[in-house]
Amino acid sequence: MSRGRKYHLLTFAILLLGLNLCAQITPPVAETDSIPPIPSYKERSKNWGPNDTIMTDAIWTGKEMMSYKEESMVWVGNLSSKKLEKYIAEWTRLRNAVYVCYPYARVAGATINDITAKLANVTSKKERKEYIKSREKELRKQFTEPLSNLSVYQGKVLMKLINRQTGNNCYEILKEYKGGLNARAYQTVAFFFGSSLKQDWDLKDQNDRQIENFVKEIDGNWYGNPYRK
Repeated sequence: MSRGRKYHLLTFAILLLGLNLCAQITPPVAETDSIPPIPSYKERSKNWGPNDTIMTDAIWTGKEMMSYKEESMVWVGNLSSKKLEKYIAEWTRLRNAVYVCYPYARVAGATINDITAKLANVTSKKERKEYIKSREKELRKQFTEPLSNLSVYQGKVLMKLINRQTGNNCYEILKEYKGGLNARAYQTVAFFFGSSLKQDWDLKDQNDRQIENFVKEIDGNWYGNPYRK
């Protein structure tokens, strides 16, 4: 078994318990009178002439739609060109990883929190085990293939994001649902990949603050945007 494949099994175990696709549905956003509804493409194209067919980005300003273009980011600092180049490469790598992993973390967090609530009053070990097994089967069916495409680095970011969504690190989650022995075994695997399941989410940490900024960027552009479907 390849090195990457072993790590993906670790990541797979962390997600646990059946990620319900229904949890991917974006919660409804409250309607507002300040922004009028966007006309359909058919309605907008009625009065277009032969030179009016170039599609461009747009933004609402008050009640008026205006053309919009996002310029490339400008980096300002006192770093040398070499250090700045390295920083931008690291920043870009982390941003890409968050964009890839955050949708999985949202679903995982919602599912784990749902399972925790449903098992809160279940004292029978047999019932708990059967329920967890049923959700884990769901997970294997839906997410084995996409998770197998994650890199080791992305797997580490995913663990951070799951901690953010659930309030517990992945070691605690595994220990709760799969037992202490399994948790220690996966922690050993993580150690050999230079990682740890006991990573905490702490906004005092510069890396975690940067991840949080990327998450807010995604939420603002997608999950909190009423015009994204």
